[in-house]
Amino acid sequence: MFQHITVLKEEAVDGLAIKPDGIYVDCTLGGAGHSELIASRLGPGGRLIALDQDDWALDNAKVRLAAYMDRVTLVKSNFRYLAKVLKELNLDGVDGVLFDLGVSSPQLDEGERGFSYNHDAPLDMRMDQDGMLTADDIVNTWEEREISRIITNYGEEKFARSIARKIIAAREKAPIATTGELVEVIKTAIPAAARRTGPHPAKRTFQALRIAVNDELGAEEAGLEQTVDVLNPGGRASVITFHSLEDRICKQLFAKFVGKCTCPPDFPMCVCGGGDGKLKLVTRKPIVPSEAELEQNPRARSAKLRVAEKL
Repeated sequence: MFQHITVLKEEAVDGLAIKPDGIYVDCTLGGAGHSELIASRLGPGGRLIALDQDDWALDNAKVRLAAYMDRVTLVKSNFRYLAKVLKELNLDGVDGVLFDLGVSSPQLDEGERGFSYNHDAPLDMRMDQDGMLTADDIVNTWEEREISRIITNYGEEKFARSIARKIIAAREKAPIATTGELVEVIKTAIPAAARRTGPHPAKRTFQALRIAVNDELGAEEAGLEQTVDVLNPGGRASVITFHSLEDRICKQLFAKFVGKCTCPPDFPMCVCGGGDGKLKLVTRKPIVPSEAELEQNPRARSAKLRVAEKL
């Protein structure tokens, strides 16, 4: 059983406005916190489809959701295949879809997976252990220009070019085999003054590698696009993001499908129905964790929740 504190649990599930006989999808099962809350609000006629590409999450869910398995279907899949999964289950539409993006605490805390810069482990970072691409492949075989590009784009790291250059220089002597070795290389590329302030020097590079290995942003975009199609009228999407890149994709995708609202700007929520769009925003501004939640779980600090409803 792994330990995972679910972020914005009540808020995200409340955002779905659960109907006891509705059909819901948790696209990111993870520690099953959101799934457990959704399942607890469903009646015997309701159904929850829970997706995850990590075998750990699926095994954990069988235990945690044991009381609700009469209304839960677990599927090993990436949410980029949402429409395909629903088609295979003979479902035409659903009443709500939840995304809790990013990496779960157990993946970070289990050192051997290679997600963490605080544990020395092989350079892996695959959420799906059957996936082909690993962080080792990127670090030891990709060109300097490509490594620099992903660290810039996915890590928003201003020393990306220097880090890429140091990686190439280090691997010419011997392959960079572990996360610990990579951390030491990254440290040499960042000026001492910058290392003394701000987050861990490897944080942004590790984020970038993880996103690249798992194509997280491509999967998010595909999953959200399909969500708009599979939602029934009145169905809702609740999306929790953990960094600016994820949040930007969600914000822009919702905006693409939202009609022009004609409500006065001082209205707290839209009441006009959003004109000619496919979606209306339930939250004008993202919901963020309360001070009480941050005290319990500092990792929630960057979380943002956006909710939209299908018209």
